Amino acid sequence: MASLTGMFSAQVHDSFKIEEMPELTAKPQPAWEKSCALPTRLSFLRGLRFSAISWIIAIWIIAILIIAILSGVAVCQAKPPAATASSEYQRGLSAIEKGDLPTARAAFERAVQLTPGSADAQNMLGQVMLLQGDVQGAIPHFRTVTKLKPTLPVAHAYLAQALESNRQMEDAIAEFRVAVQLAPKQPEAHRALGRALGAQQKTDQAIEEFKEAVRLAPEQAQLHDELGSLWAQKSEFTAAEPEFRHAIKIDAKYEPAFFHLGVTLSNLGENVKALEALDQALQLDPNDAAAWFYRGKMLEVQNPDETLRSYERATALKPDLPELQTRFGFWLQRRGDPERAIVAFRKSVELTPQDPEAHNNLGLALLQHGEGDLAIKEFQTAIKLRPEDGAFQQNLGTTYLQKADFDAAIGEFRGALKLDPEKASLHYDLALALKLKDELPAAIAEWKESLRLDPKLADAHYSLGVTLWQSGDFPAAAEQLQLAIQNQPDYAEAYYTLGTVLKQMDKLPDAADALHQAIRLQPDFAGAHTTLAAVLRQLGDTRDAAAESKAGAEIGKEKTNQQAATFATNSGHRLLAVGDLDGAISQFRAAIAAMPTFPSAHYQLGLALTQKGEKEEAAKEFQKAAELDPRLTPPAR
Repeated sequence: MASLTGMFSAQVHDSFKIEEMPELTAKPQPAWEKSCALPTRLSFLRGLRFSAISWIIAIWIIAILIIAILSGVAVCQAKPPAATASSEYQRGLSAIEKGDLPTARAAFERAVQLTPGSADAQNMLGQVMLLQGDVQGAIPHFRTVTKLKPTLPVAHAYLAQALESNRQMEDAIAEFRVAVQLAPKQPEAHRALGRALGAQQKTDQAIEEFKEAVRLAPEQAQLHDELGSLWAQKSEFTAAEPEFRHAIKIDAKYEPAFFHLGVTLSNLGENVKALEALDQALQLDPNDAAAWFYRGKMLEVQNPDETLRSYERATALKPDLPELQTRFGFWLQRRGDPERAIVAFRKSVELTPQDPEAHNNLGLALLQHGEGDLAIKEFQTAIKLRPEDGAFQQNLGTTYLQKADFDAAIGEFRGALKLDPEKASLHYDLALALKLKDELPAAIAEWKESLRLDPKLADAHYSLGVTLWQSGDFPAAAEQLQLAIQNQPDYAEAYYTLGTVLKQMDKLPDAADALHQAIRLQPDFAGAHTTLAAVLRQLGDTRDAAAESKAGAEIGKEKTNQQAATFATNSGHRLLAVGDLDGAISQFRAAIAAMPTFPSAHYQLGLALTQKGEKEEAAKEFQKAAELDPRLTPPAR
């Protein structure tokens, strides 16, 4: 599994309400007893490798939590604001309780205007402005509080929070350091500083702060989990594992630690234990999309069906994460479900319209599904967003090639070669386009260049061999075809073409051997059976020749039926797309009549029957499709 940098973001489980500063009230009292400070639970999805929850956002929320602990270190006997200022202050507090931030802001602004030396009023105005998104406006008020109360740790914590929200990370870290110096025995102070350092990729310093936090509060599971997460970010998984296990020992129901332990164990190669930890995480929190995602990732090889279920669950829980949609789309492609893959990739494009890779992925899925015109638009968008990437131009050229627009394809391939002249596959694609345009000498030159760059490119050897054969150079063709087989021993088409060339060279025994190899690799290769029958007749083996001829005819008939089934299924799919249910069902049934074992026709018929409300018949078709092709699972309800 890939590096977990960015995956182990801080686990934030607390939100906050605006805090008064108890040191400045008429009746001092601990922050944790104040009615306006009621922490609530707010769970966040842990960051995925390719979609990390920002440490900055995490710290923005958590910084406020140090107030309750830090503010207890000092009690101020300052006088309350003057009568008018006090009434405005109380009016602001009342507005906050009602959720009326504009009124609260106006009241606190009036209180500050009347008593600019009131740290309490300055603080509350800053907090309201912060909640309204006016971060820059809030910062001066928090700075004023630190000047009025320079030895109060919570004041520096507030300022640090605002600075972080404004992405002034170095200044924020400096303020958190002041808070730590003023309250060195408070674990939450070290935690806040550690998180700020982690957000700046100062992982070693962050680890030291969390070590101190753990030393001060060894029985806090979350501190061990966050320390383990930092070790994991450094890919030091052997150091991360005991921290996660310690967190679980302290709190056997602390789900993030199980999740992090599972991913860590997978990186240590302990897949069975890793899966157990992820399953435990999901028992504790069935709505953890990240755990579902990593569970699916781990099961891709051993249990494709469970992988599909896990990815479906993850995307259902977090449909707005483009990385999840992308991975789900790739998996659907591998499972032979291009329609749903297109839906997933299209969702990713909607979420990240400026991401060229998202458009490229959608373009490839559309191309695979035969929707060339739509694919062209996606590749063109990808090129516009990242014109220096020749791979996008190569994909666009391939699409034009499939549409038989050879001039456009050649133009795109040559444009891509200007960006990446040493890419063997680009020379290969250009050669193919030139050959299809009957520019054989130019095609041969490009294939030779591709082989100079990559002598092991079997397809280039094969295509060059076919072109040389068509040009009448049989010995050179045979040589290239043999090189193709040497580099790809299971290349049935290369054996078949070599057998055909050798037959024309009158090397009949060698031709028979090559054709036998083609049939061994691909028993339903009708052309190989037919050509072998002709060779055997020339060798005088009439009995085996008759058997091969019969096999070729039967396979050819089956292929014809398959072509008819494919045509009817594609026609039905188009009718289904425009809402003609009856027409679509008719075409799908025609496809099944032509070839009862054609799985796609059964699957598509199931979809059409579902839309028509005939769910029992649809279930039968889905079952038949799955029996013929286990990759075709019924869509999730």
